[in-house]
Amino acid sequence: MGIVAEPVTTAEKRVTFAELFFDLVFVFAITQVSALLHEDHSWAGVGRALVLFVPIYWAWVGTTIHANTHDIDNPLDRLGVFALALCGLFMALAVPAAYEERGLLFGAAYFAVRIVLAALVFRGPRIVLNPFGVALCVTGPLLLAGGFLDGTARLALWVTAAFVDLATPRLTRRRLTHIHFDSAHMPERFGLFVIIALGESIVATGVPASSAARLDAGVVATVAAAFVLACALWWVYFHFAASAIRHGLTIASVQTDIVRHVLSYGHLGFIGAIIAVAVGLAEAVAHPADPLGAAVASLLFGGCALYLATFGYTRWRMFRQLSTTRFGAAAVVLALLPVALYIPALAALSVLGAAVVSLNVLEYVRVKRRTGG
Repeated sequence: MGIVAEPVTTAEKRVTFAELFFDLVFVFAITQVSALLHEDHSWAGVGRALVLFVPIYWAWVGTTIHANTHDIDNPLDRLGVFALALCGLFMALAVPAAYEERGLLFGAAYFAVRIVLAALVFRGPRIVLNPFGVALCVTGPLLLAGGFLDGTARLALWVTAAFVDLATPRLTRRRLTHIHFDSAHMPERFGLFVIIALGESIVATGVPASSAARLDAGVVATVAAAFVLACALWWVYFHFAASAIRHGLTIASVQTDIVRHVLSYGHLGFIGAIIAVAVGLAEAVAHPADPLGAAVASLLFGGCALYLATFGYTRWRMFRQLSTTRFGAAAVVLALLPVALYIPALAALSVLGAAVVSLNVLEYVRVKRRTGG
């Protein structure tokens, strides 16, 4: 009898413990960016926080892509990941005074991230034109140079660096189309970053409540409403979207397009939105009986609307389908924003939570009907 060869199966890439340890630094980094935004709710404050968040996020993305496309479960790469984590820690430490005396620390730490990543990725005599090479030769030096400057000049260089980082994957697309990404590992990593951001919303809820002089019924109710909203935001992502992202990456003819639009750009929107929501939650818990100010309400409701609308963007990029429920929910949240200016923070938060919970119920019922479950 002939021997029939069994098909060879490739095991899915698993997230390593070194990556999870690396993520701990970014828990702190998210907290630092959130604290910076908490201090200044203005549009200028949002812009300054975003300029700092983009390189922090992009350092995490670069490390994740390296871990996805290379075997990092070895001593040399683990040490490289630890070195990247240390650089990320220095970036996070610099955030509170990045536009003041710690600007050089922020810029130098980001440049160090790019040097270490380039050493891990290239490991040869030649640096090629790809996002890692551009970051090493252009955006890293721009961040470092900005650290030596002050005021508007520093901000201008850092804004330029952020735009270059964000634009590079699109400009180098042709060189990236051949790269194969593990379709299990990559969505899991970005999902973990969403969890990190949602964790900040829990911290933002708990800190003002635990430090309150008197934990009365209003504070307790507001904490409960904030937690319900955090759970509802989790449900929106992880009940349906997380598996859809994995499926979209698996079936994509050009995986790089999904990694760029859905994971890199889309999750910048998701995580930035959650940070904005977290700042709004902290203010609501601190003053549950008072109406939200315009800036805080904009962060809370606007962040939630951005979070929901980003799902519409990612779904279109993956499947060329409109997500009417999530675009509709985003529109409803924005329509509720003016109401939040005239009612107590507890009531505003309850209304917002009810809107997101209703979206989840609607989508659950629609899927059940469609599948006959």
